[in-house]
Amino acid sequence: MQTLTLRQIETLQAVSAAGSLVAAAAQLNMTPAALTARIKALEETVGLPLFDRTPAGLRPNMVGDIALEAARKIENAIREFREKMEVVRTGRSGRLSVGVVSTAKYFAPRLISAFTQEFPGVDFRLTIGNRDAMMEALRRFEVDVALTGRPPNDIPTQRLPIGAHPYVLVAPPSHRLAGGRDLSKDLLAGEAFLFREEGSGSRSLFDYFIGDIAIQRAQIGIELGSNETIKQAVMAGLGIALISAHTIAAEVADGRLVTLDITGLPIIRHWYVVHRTDRDLSPAALAFRDFAEERCAHFLPRIWSPGRA
Repeated sequence: MQTLTLRQIETLQAVSAAGSLVAAAAQLNMTPAALTARIKALEETVGLPLFDRTPAGLRPNMVGDIALEAARKIENAIREFREKMEVVRTGRSGRLSVGVVSTAKYFAPRLISAFTQEFPGVDFRLTIGNRDAMMEALRRFEVDVALTGRPPNDIPTQRLPIGAHPYVLVAPPSHRLAGGRDLSKDLLAGEAFLFREEGSGSRSLFDYFIGDIAIQRAQIGIELGSNETIKQAVMAGLGIALISAHTIAAEVADGRLVTLDITGLPIIRHWYVVHRTDRDLSPAALAFRDFAEERCAHFLPRIWSPGRA
């Protein structure tokens, strides 16, 4: 029985459906002699006759009926296998691990929700953390794909831009520069600034933006470790901050923060979907990468304009 083949099972079904060797041979694009030899080989493999030879043609006997029922189950299993492989091939199934830098948490959940609705068969694992942690996860192959504003330079990656990432200067609504238009950057001298720790992306942007001001006159005194803490500190009147517009959209819309219209702002960077190039992406990961590239812009908070986000 170990020599049973799918071609023999196909022959069994074709002869049963056609009822004659000539018709079944034509269906299978074989000669009647070749088909007869295949039926004989099948019956020898089973060890029992499968058809009754009648004047009207071949008819499955009791053993043949049992064999046909088993053949239908095999056919269904093969069809299910093909369907499942097609699902996996198109990214509609499989496992997927995505790392998201914490600043992207203001839009990434909506993007991921839309993806999982379109690809409900994907076993999705989401990790959110600071940039260093997410890039380390990418380095260790712990995530398949990452959403970040600063792709790593020390590992081979492909980075696809998925949307604009503006940085703006925020202040409490009572700030002396609130409501002004096209203000000179020099007016910021003497301000108390709040900013992220050394090495963070927003800290590098701050240094770039403020670099040509006589910084020694500014009261730069508070260094904070998260955008949430910076937002709360600005709302409390402790200073102003250069920050991702996507992190403060709700607070600006509610009137708890305002953006200052300073010449040179906003600074536009980009969000990227990043994956390693030294390992092939699974179909599910490819589907997510393409989905993010095509659809992410729809889930970003509204782009900055003076006074609002």
